[in-house]
Amino acid sequence: MTADQHQGHEHAGPGYSSPEVARQQPPERFVYVASLYEGTGINRPDFIAVVDVNPDSDTYGQIVHRTEMPNIGDELHHFGWNACSSACHSQLQRDTMIVPGVRSSRIHIIDISEPRAPRIKNVIEGEEIKEKLGLSAPHTVHCMPGDIVTISMLGDADGNTPGGFAVLDARDFSIVERWERDAGGIEFTYDFWYQPRQNTLVSSEWGAPNTFLDGFNPADVAAGKYGRRLHFWDLERRAKVQTIDLGDEGWIPLEIRWQHDPDSAQGLVGATLSSNIIRFHRQNGSWAVDKAIDVANEELQGWPLEGGVPGLITDLVLSLDDRNLFFSNWLHGDVRHYDVSDPTNPQLKSQVWLGGLLGRDGGHPKARGPLVGGPQMIQNSLDGDRVYVTNSLFSTWDNQFYPGIEGWLVKLERQPDGSYALDPSFFVDFHEQADGARPHEIHLPGGDCTTEIFQ
Repeated sequence: MTADQHQGHEHAGPGYSSPEVARQQPPERFVYVASLYEGTGINRPDFIAVVDVNPDSDTYGQIVHRTEMPNIGDELHHFGWNACSSACHSQLQRDTMIVPGVRSSRIHIIDISEPRAPRIKNVIEGEEIKEKLGLSAPHTVHCMPGDIVTISMLGDADGNTPGGFAVLDARDFSIVERWERDAGGIEFTYDFWYQPRQNTLVSSEWGAPNTFLDGFNPADVAAGKYGRRLHFWDLERRAKVQTIDLGDEGWIPLEIRWQHDPDSAQGLVGATLSSNIIRFHRQNGSWAVDKAIDVANEELQGWPLEGGVPGLITDLVLSLDDRNLFFSNWLHGDVRHYDVSDPTNPQLKSQVWLGGLLGRDGGHPKARGPLVGGPQMIQNSLDGDRVYVTNSLFSTWDNQFYPGIEGWLVKLERQPDGSYALDPSFFVDFHEQADGARPHEIHLPGGDCTTEIFQ
């Protein structure tokens, strides 16, 4: 939908009419966290944790509910909603979470009509998805206009490439079709974001499930088994129209964050292995990219690969006002905060060390000892004042790079000078509270900076 078509537009559906309205919402009182036992040696189902984040609550910093999956071995990873701000003409309510298992290919449909006690109401089995769509390994979940839910799928039915996109009916959660009508020969998929006013969807790349499920082999990069491209799609025609090869500066571009301003024609993506933040933007009718931030490799005695330890940018989040960028260097161990009011000239404003391989971690006063693992998934509150951070990347990669990893969730708080610092009062020890589970993606119950897309 173009900007002209949205003149006089009234938001009648779920979510928020604009980023400004979303920012005015009251502070979150709890968050949802994808929590997994896969890779821990504990033979139990993964679950969605409900964590109390209200400082005035008697259970502040505690897991107050667990919604267990019905099966073992799902590897919960990313999840999303049946309806969000982009569904501005829908009659649906935001009352259902869509929770895939990237390893099992199951998709769990979870009722959140009682937000503090989600319950499973249906499970789409992985075999059904493979049979109907020829796809596996569901990842990013986005609600989309037209009462559909679209999910990026990382592999074909056998766990090889190419992947694609699965579409569910957001009303009854039946499998509808593949989203793409003209994929233009893409090989890899991972994350995606779309902007209706630009009539564009952009997707990124990881690798085939059969490549990454058992761990990371550096030789697979040179063999071309990991991606380094961004793909731009015509949203209405569902056709790929442009691919940009990021080259050696863009190996494994994972998380995409388009600016929240619905008129914006630019955004950021984290090139994980190359440890760069790449800006994409429309230029003379097509799409272009440039490097916005470069995280230098660090030398570390005993590190087996040439060139030092990469930061490994595994997640990033952009505040709703498009001014503050946060990203995690999972191997180095720091969360960085940049002022990106001018995305062509980011300014480093904060840096908080949390675990990592470099030994610079200051720890947490509530932790039982040094933090194991590095900062990984990040979520920013709607008002921008709080940043939540977990430490699990992917089960086999956790075990490979951080043997003995124990799960934690921490929070950064905005300071009077606009920087961010660790909140010493908030620490969720998943190893203790959740019997050895590891936490991954975080979502706020009313939507957040990584689920809401505005028209």
